[in-house]
Amino acid sequence: MRPLPTTNEPVWDLTFDEKGVLTAPAEGDFLDEVTAGGVTDLFVFSHGWGVAEQSARELYDAMFPLIRAAASGAANLGTVGFAGVYWPALWFPPTPATPPAAVASPQAGEGALLDLSAGTAAVSGADIAASLAKGFADPEQQQTVTEVGRRIDEAVAAAGAGETDAAKEQRLAGIHELIRSLVPPPGPDGEFEDAGETALLLDTDPKTSYQAAAEAFGSAPPGSSTQGIGDWFRNAVNGAKDVLRVLSYSVMKARAGDIGRAGLGPLLAALHGRSPGLRVHLIGHSFGARLVSFSLAGVGAPGDSPVTSLLLIQGAFSHWSFAHAQDNPFGSAGALNAFTDRVHGPLVATFSVHDWAVGIWYPKASFLARQDSEAEEAGRWDGMGADGYQAVAPAGDRVMPAEGGIDYAFAPGTFYRVNASAVINDVDGQPFAGAHSDIRKPQVAMLAAAVAAAHG
Repeated sequence: MRPLPTTNEPVWDLTFDEKGVLTAPAEGDFLDEVTAGGVTDLFVFSHGWGVAEQSARELYDAMFPLIRAAASGAANLGTVGFAGVYWPALWFPPTPATPPAAVASPQAGEGALLDLSAGTAAVSGADIAASLAKGFADPEQQQTVTEVGRRIDEAVAAAGAGETDAAKEQRLAGIHELIRSLVPPPGPDGEFEDAGETALLLDTDPKTSYQAAAEAFGSAPPGSSTQGIGDWFRNAVNGAKDVLRVLSYSVMKARAGDIGRAGLGPLLAALHGRSPGLRVHLIGHSFGARLVSFSLAGVGAPGDSPVTSLLLIQGAFSHWSFAHAQDNPFGSAGALNAFTDRVHGPLVATFSVHDWAVGIWYPKASFLARQDSEAEEAGRWDGMGADGYQAVAPAGDRVMPAEGGIDYAFAPGTFYRVNASAVINDVDGQPFAGAHSDIRKPQVAMLAAAVAAAHG
């Protein structure tokens, strides 16, 4: 435990491994300290992608004082404490993406989106591997990631060297076999809405699918995969880099769900058993939004849950995850639909048109699945940070003001979509992610306090 700067509220740093095991602090120590501290309202915040502990701590050190200030004097909140979740997410190296002109400027034509590029082709396989390998604890998996990067760079060097098509296809097959070995096993039944990218990762024809990946992420010109534009092998090798980006999404989503379900959820149940009057307010950003959401599946029965509010900030997981079967394009209830009653207050999700990571690039990870669908429903593979909860009830819509506070009038047991485009909007220097991580702002903290104060 450490004190919050200036105001001294307790802060706990909860570190989980990729299996959901709490490695620090000891569970008993954490439970004892929360109880002894007399905390009545514990804000639990999970970061998104990236494995650096320092960057996560900087996020918490920025947000916790803002939330404390916003919560000060709230009638329905008592003694507050904070817990930051640290988990081994993956980090893809920065790429020189092309900003989406059609989003940045509404006057731009729809055709402007055709010129988008994630910029993945510009980074080497070695750079990608060095970044991603840090997110795997298993030395064999680290070696596999490194080997994939090495083989991609070898393939880049071999392009145009006069190899036969058969030899080139063999190179791709070897790369794909290694990538397939890193794909997480299928999740529990009902997580189909987050499995679109497996159509690519488990495809058996990398020659075709890797070219299609390059086209989807802008590493090859439009039509190259279907019309034979350009050097098919160069396009496919560029596509292999994009496939590694998709793999990073897949691993992070699976890992966030596992840690939430097997790690954070049971810890929260134990906390409730030790301190029955404690209220827990869950907050998650990006893939961390999935982690805190899936903790609801591991907390036990509704009566065992201390969770009194849920706030998802630019969530990087399916907006159908809480959906009822009716109006869900997958035809079944979402993976978390049955766990809504573990939250005894409001369930809130922000979205922003300036979040390019979730609004534009995230759905592209499921492009191969879309090609296999005869009638693609709008938004089938979209993320929470693009438009908030879908196919949920009861539901309401709110708008985050650019300045000042607001009475959101949240009610327990209700889903709310909060349009944060006026606040989460700084895209400067972020050509790929846009405003995805532009969340360290008082208005976001005010929202967190308002969600917490509306508990049942």
